[in-house]
Amino acid sequence: MNTTLLSGLNPPQLQAVTLPSQSALILAGAGSGKTRVLTTRIAYLISTGAVSPHEILAVTFTNKAAKEMITRLSAMLPINTRGMWIGTFHGLCNRLLRAHYREAALPQTFQILDSGDQLSAIKRVMKAQNVDDEKFPPREMQNFISGSKEQGLRAHDVEAFDPYTRRKVEVYAEYDAQCQREGVVDFSELLLRCYELLTRNTALREHYQERFKHILVDEFQDTNHLQYQWLKLLAGGGVTGSDVQRHTSSRQDRHSLFAVGDDDQSIYAFRGANVGNMKDLLRDFKVEAVIKLEQNYRSHGNILDAANALISNNRNRMGKNLWTQALGGEKLRVYEAPTDVEEAGFVVNEIRQLKSDGFKLAEIALLYRSNAQSRVLEHALVSAGLSYRVYGGLRFFERQEIKHALAYLRLMQNTDDDNALLRVINFPTRGIGARSIEQVQESAQMHGTTLWDAAARAGGKVSAFVGLIESLRSATAALPLPEIMDHVLVHSGLLEHYQNEKGAKKREAEERLENLKELVTAATLFVHENEDDSLTSFLTHASLEAGEHQAGDQEDALHLMTVHASKGLEFNAVFITGLEEGLFPHQNSQRVEGGLDEERRLMYVAITRARRRLYMSFAQRRMLNGQVSYGAPSAFLKELPEALLQWLSARAAPRNPFASFGYSSPVTPVQAPQQKEIAGAVWKTGQSVMHQKFGAGVVTGVEGRGNDGRVQVNFKHAGSKWLALEYAKLTAL
Repeated sequence: MNTTLLSGLNPPQLQAVTLPSQSALILAGAGSGKTRVLTTRIAYLISTGAVSPHEILAVTFTNKAAKEMITRLSAMLPINTRGMWIGTFHGLCNRLLRAHYREAALPQTFQILDSGDQLSAIKRVMKAQNVDDEKFPPREMQNFISGSKEQGLRAHDVEAFDPYTRRKVEVYAEYDAQCQREGVVDFSELLLRCYELLTRNTALREHYQERFKHILVDEFQDTNHLQYQWLKLLAGGGVTGSDVQRHTSSRQDRHSLFAVGDDDQSIYAFRGANVGNMKDLLRDFKVEAVIKLEQNYRSHGNILDAANALISNNRNRMGKNLWTQALGGEKLRVYEAPTDVEEAGFVVNEIRQLKSDGFKLAEIALLYRSNAQSRVLEHALVSAGLSYRVYGGLRFFERQEIKHALAYLRLMQNTDDDNALLRVINFPTRGIGARSIEQVQESAQMHGTTLWDAAARAGGKVSAFVGLIESLRSATAALPLPEIMDHVLVHSGLLEHYQNEKGAKKREAEERLENLKELVTAATLFVHENEDDSLTSFLTHASLEAGEHQAGDQEDALHLMTVHASKGLEFNAVFITGLEEGLFPHQNSQRVEGGLDEERRLMYVAITRARRRLYMSFAQRRMLNGQVSYGAPSAFLKELPEALLQWLSARAAPRNPFASFGYSSPVTPVQAPQQKEIAGAVWKTGQSVMHQKFGAGVVTGVEGRGNDGRVQVNFKHAGSKWLALEYAKLTAL
């Protein structure tokens, strides 16, 4: 054996790598070197002659992780890794099905449907069966089918207690039959078909059980029900009470299921991940070896002490405590901002200071709980000329739902905008098919007109769409910009479309709804900052922000991302923003059993991304859905030891900063009183005022407190406008 393989391993790592052939659970804390342990375990088994490379099955959750493992193995051992079974669940199942396509009842050249192709296939089935797509939205049907498969359920296995569910089951059954006729499979089918094949085919199952003497799994806390059942089958655990169990139980002692995971970083329950699989593994495989990797090689001591204190509040943990040989390092900086805009300004100023201290932008990450929070940060970064990338997602104005909303606005502003028309003519779905759109395009080409003119001549549902745009334009002609946004989102059907999403797509739809509502906020702040509520000006602003400061591949740039997207990454400096009740922890966590525990695990992940410096910030007042809301600081801040925190608030922080908010439990944001005091003046509805640009007007509404308040004024010549009092320079008449 190559003795250098084991050099540098700490005692628990060494114990895990050199375990005898037995099933084990490795509780690998954040930054504890789990990838090194997993890869070195494989190299150790091969170099000692315990197994050949072809007797190992290694499962990862991403193709990137699989490639990294193969690269590391190639550097460790003089072997050809090309034929090794290392990959994702879907990738490995695809490989097995390709090798045994006949036994799986598939054509040799079977094709895999991506999500879009799968949706199209479901729509064809629904059309053939005359299924009402208003009552049974195709995306909801797609979620139902995929969710059933991920639970290991075929159509005949799904319990249908009512006519609605029975109809969905019928579509599921016909969809399966159609896929079989056409020789195609979707992603969920890969794992289910593979599991079913091994379950019923004894000879094939025993062949792979004999072959894969060591099965190693990364990120085990993220496995779902069917993935764990598939692993049990291959590892000899079988299916309780079945013939498979009797055939495989005698082999179980010769198999090793080596699972690496961290229950404290289980944050994907919304995708079907079941953290309970870790405890099931201990029971099902009679695991005696539970090894904890607790030495952290990433973060300074104060960061780890904070993470440990936070996660200790969770129930039913398997239990571990991160530690490091590094010094305590800097305290965790906490900033209490008066507003979300000032929070973003603080972040920008600190980034500038970090740059002057020698930090590269690429070493800095800005984290937020939900995508909608990125907009105010992006705006501040663009204004400051700081390059950034949105990791694992899109910039605010590039997101699908925002582009849809802007397309409606662009078309209202300019009906000659063919791209905008094509984007929304059938979104949300209004029964205008591809052929109808082709006919509009052909008519426009024939007559040399715009698509709008051709659509106006078309009649039917296409003509009804033209009427919708005209009604939107007419209804919003005299409205201020934020109210235009709100009206269009409601009456275009965009909000209703995402509100109706269910199943696996529900969480994604909730994020899209948050983004759409944030668009109203963006419009409100645009008016405040520019004293301009022109729709044309705002659309220009959106286009410029979408295109500015696009970081090139080689350019030093900040990383913006949700906390979910940050898992597995690390940075020298990390900002966790929006730490307010209802934002982080998210308000939805109160509706789900175990929701707060998962939010706390998410915060634990966020904290442990930081190597050297960690900032946490929250705002007393935040603009949400175009309205000012008042929130309390996140309870997670209260769970961090005060001795580890350095408060950077604009005002002197009290010893207990939560006391100034007068709360001991989450509070519901409240609306500001309907009057405004600033610079000694009290603005009231009905008051006459003068503005240097818009002239004389009457106050019709007041919102907010302090310098971020605003008033709605109905001007004699300029119409109704919302104005930020900090900038508006109103004079009482």
